Amino acid sequence: EWVTTMSSEAGSIISNETRERGSTYGQSWPELLQNKGICQETLEEFSSKVLNFYDEQGRKFSWRSEISPYRVLVSEIMLQQTQTGRVEEKFSAFVARFPGFQELAAADFSEVLRLWKGLGYNRRAKYLHDISRTVVAEFDSALPDDPEILVRFSGIGKATAASICVFAFNKPYGFIETNIRTVFIHFFFPDQLGVSDPEIFVLVEKTMDSENPRRWFYALMDYGVMLKQTVGNLSRKSSTYRKQSRFEGSDRQLRGRILDLLLSRTRVDVKTAAIILEQPEDRVRALTGALYSEGLLVEDNGWFKLA
Repeated sequence: EWVTTMSSEAGSIISNETRERGSTYGQSWPELLQNKGICQETLEEFSSKVLNFYDEQGRKFSWRSEISPYRVLVSEIMLQQTQTGRVEEKFSAFVARFPGFQELAAADFSEVLRLWKGLGYNRRAKYLHDISRTVVAEFDSALPDDPEILVRFSGIGKATAASICVFAFNKPYGFIETNIRTVFIHFFFPDQLGVSDPEIFVLVEKTMDSENPRRWFYALMDYGVMLKQTVGNLSRKSSTYRKQSRFEGSDRQLRGRILDLLLSRTRVDVKTAAIILEQPEDRVRALTGALYSEGLLVEDNGWFKLA
């Protein structure tokens, strides 16, 4: 069985051994639920509360109103570590220019990156471009509905593979991301610190709607957003919580500036880039080399350009 969490961008597997053991304290899952006073009636009340909220106040997004495997894939890659508001601004223009796998696969990477600009984590644009080419070349332009296959694609970890299958194909695969984590901590672990994803995941499994998992996970995520706005980010109580590093002056910011420079120039050498960006040449050389290794740049006799 495919069991995943979104404790990081790549996700991780909760092993069958961990699930059977139940927690770090050696409890079985039934013991864990019993010790917390969680019965079937409690789970049903929880599900009803979350779904009622969603029916009344669920968020509206274009990737939800018009669902296709391609649109779900684009939105899921865009939403990795990026707020929905920023994704909304970019998604419609992106799918208008590239309405399907074939159009995206045929495009130059520079055009893809130009439309991606502003979302950050630019390697995701390269992942999406590479995925589209794989889908066209190897799967007759049809995105596979199996997470075991999806996880082999560039930039798709185990959690993203599960979420794509849920939202694109309405298949019941469990996963955890920050909003979902917030919901379960709020309801079932209000006084506990260091809550582990295996503890949360048993509740994800117990409450998942196998007939309409897409609606259920939309509801969980929207309820989590509401909780963050009203009670704060309870994911800080999770054992997976890590404070995001500062962006200003970071390598991540400078990587973006290098790519922006190459959107305005056909090619550039490291020395010229360092002068324009007002950065040490060694630092620019190292980051340019990393971008080359990741396939975002190509090099020709000391000159770099977009892949």
